[in-house]
Amino acid sequence: MFIFFFNHIKFDDSSYQIGTGIYDITGPAAETGMMGYAMPGQITGGLHFRLRARAFVFVDSNGNRAVYVSTDSCMIFQAVKIKVIQDLQAIFGENVYSHENVLLSGTHTHSGPGGYSMYALYGITTLGFYEDNFNTIVDGIVQAIVRAHKSVAPARMLAQQGELLESNINRSPTAYQNNPEEEKALYDYDVDKNMTVIRIEDLNGNPVAAMSFFAVHCTSMNNTNHLISGDNKGYASYMWEKYQNGNSTLPGQGPFIASFGQSNEGDVSPNTKGAFCPDGTPCVDSSSTCNGKNEGCKAIGPGKNGDMFESTQIIGTNQFKKALELFENASIPVQGPIQYRHSWVQMTNISVQAPFNNGVEGATTCRAAMGYSFAAGTTDGPGAFDFTQGDNSTSGNIFWNFISKFIAVPTEDQKQCQSPKPILIDVGLTKPYPWTPDVLPVQIITIGQIVLVAVPGEFTTMSGRRLRNTVREVIGQSIQDPIVLVAGLANTYSGYIATYEEYETQRYEGASTIFGPHTLGGYQQEFAKLAQSIVDGTEVDPGTFPRNLTGHTLFFLPPVIFDEAPSGDDFGKIYTDAQESYSVGSQASVVFYGANPRNNFMIESSFLTVDQYVNNQWVTVLNDGDWDTKFIWKMHNLAQSLITIEWNIDPSTQPGTYRITHTGYAKKDPISKDLTQYLGVSRTFTVTN
Repeated sequence: MFIFFFNHIKFDDSSYQIGTGIYDITGPAAETGMMGYAMPGQITGGLHFRLRARAFVFVDSNGNRAVYVSTDSCMIFQAVKIKVIQDLQAIFGENVYSHENVLLSGTHTHSGPGGYSMYALYGITTLGFYEDNFNTIVDGIVQAIVRAHKSVAPARMLAQQGELLESNINRSPTAYQNNPEEEKALYDYDVDKNMTVIRIEDLNGNPVAAMSFFAVHCTSMNNTNHLISGDNKGYASYMWEKYQNGNSTLPGQGPFIASFGQSNEGDVSPNTKGAFCPDGTPCVDSSSTCNGKNEGCKAIGPGKNGDMFESTQIIGTNQFKKALELFENASIPVQGPIQYRHSWVQMTNISVQAPFNNGVEGATTCRAAMGYSFAAGTTDGPGAFDFTQGDNSTSGNIFWNFISKFIAVPTEDQKQCQSPKPILIDVGLTKPYPWTPDVLPVQIITIGQIVLVAVPGEFTTMSGRRLRNTVREVIGQSIQDPIVLVAGLANTYSGYIATYEEYETQRYEGASTIFGPHTLGGYQQEFAKLAQSIVDGTEVDPGTFPRNLTGHTLFFLPPVIFDEAPSGDDFGKIYTDAQESYSVGSQASVVFYGANPRNNFMIESSFLTVDQYVNNQWVTVLNDGDWDTKFIWKMHNLAQSLITIEWNIDPSTQPGTYRITHTGYAKKDPISKDLTQYLGVSRTFTVTN
């Protein structure tokens, strides 16, 4: 890549060309392990609302460009970023988009299908690498960027920051409390309450798009959910796009797009009521247990009786309303050139120097390893194998001690390097390849005074603060009043990044800090180098490109053999029809004989519609991207599928005549790969006030 030196280049500080694009990345809605909670039984069984990639292309007055993409995915895996760049360069050539100037981030929804990592640890509960889902995510990101590229037009940006309350809590407060007292005293809360919004408008001041950043896990939907969902951030995007584009606009089709990007959410939960035992008493703080067991300790969201759908709405609505307020009052002009730096870093053997080594001489990062508390899970989603958080014991669980030795036996050097973490799985020593990536990307993109720090994992609250402070201190030498933002779960995923002090407590976040106690220090050191390079106008060492695992993956989920209808060819036939009439506020429901939704993901389309009869024609008013509908798949009689479509009729729904349809694709012949499209239509029914 060319590195541009800005000291002697003249440019219009506030002149940008900006394009936006949105595209569907919804994967298999049946039989596929969900990514996030690592629960083997949590497999997709339908769709609540669709997942999207939202892309922003920025070009400054000198033609330098950068891309930010927020995806409704659990995280961005290394193979996804690599393939996206390959595809973009096949379309635009090698000198337009690259690893250096493209930033991909995940919102961290835990309700999307998995199987899109080529590294083994992240494919265990998804039965390996699901190429069709991988391609869906890659293609959707690429198409969103292509749309943004084609829509580039003169625009300007304004930023605003504000405090959002009652929307996040720290789920590991005892670990946070282990941080230095003088450091904690600098902050009002044990999580970041600050939201940053970037308003994008045309030269006449008309809204074009919005980018927001706020740290909170997308775990409002808990690990009992089986419906694909963008969780609270996906709902916030849906709400804002509906608001701006008009309520009659179908999801993903309006010109205005709004991203709710992830940040340093590592220890941050949306389940604001806290964690409780089944009897209603609080869990034990230090270990998040009930009667010595972790399984019963579960966090509860703000929804009535902990209802996860209502909790998702509340936390999503809070983010939307605050972002809209900041958007409408945005007053900080974004000015300055676009710059970027990127390097591939071998994270297993960084020599961490002062001031980032916590006063430890000879501090280094380690080969990757998972601790016992990793298996305990979190209060957002407890594990199931009798582990507890905060476990520094080396005795551990006898069964898992036995099993882990068959995976890889830690060396004494590894045990010492990772101490005080008791090693459950030595993922960096597994053969023939490590189970997690060891060469990771570090990246900074500056768009004027907006500084996007792309981190390949989940930084805790205090880790993110330290990283922002490190970058701000360095880059502030050349950028006045920089707004430094952590873009989380970006470009690659490598678990958590806890502070040195949080690591000592070995709760879930510390146990999942895979490169040892000096992981954060290593990242601070590497990002400081990138920031200094921007200040100095120099190049950085690109590092060594990571290994290619293409062709070295396995997948154990059998394909759809064939679909069967009750009378041979009755796909789309009604199993249970709608009622003749419904009142607003009630739920309409239809059950169809259908087919396995893995046959066709219906990208940029829909498994369902809610149609209203208007002026002698049917008009689609809702589809499966809408919040008020649910598409539920259930296997019936081995090869048959029952498809339930639910419509929660909003009180604002216009009275009239309606119908519900279902579209799918059936694989009728076990020998052939051919698919047959089918359509099911309910009876007509009325909706009344």
